[in-house]
Amino acid sequence: MAVRAQPRARRSSVGPVEGGRLKIAVPEKPERGKANGAIARLLARTLGVAASNVELLRGTSSRDKVFLVHGIDLDQARAALRKHKIEL
Repeated sequence: MAVRAQPRARRSSVGPVEGGRLKIAVPEKPERGKANGAIARLLARTLGVAASNVELLRGTSSRDKVFLVHGIDLDQARAALRKHKIEL
């Protein structure tokens, strides 16, 4: 799943999809992987999977990231995002 990260946000939020990437904002700073961990946990909560099922594949130090989500297919991910009024 392609993600556009926004660290140091006022609050955590998911969405909308912009430029083919799901925007995820977290208040954590982008240091020592804190923001990446927070993004992965928020993505897992949003999709209804365990945090251990979300793996950062690319973009460790970039705002554009790619996550692999285990245990859920594309249709299930779309349904989970629709519950949050987000269209993939």
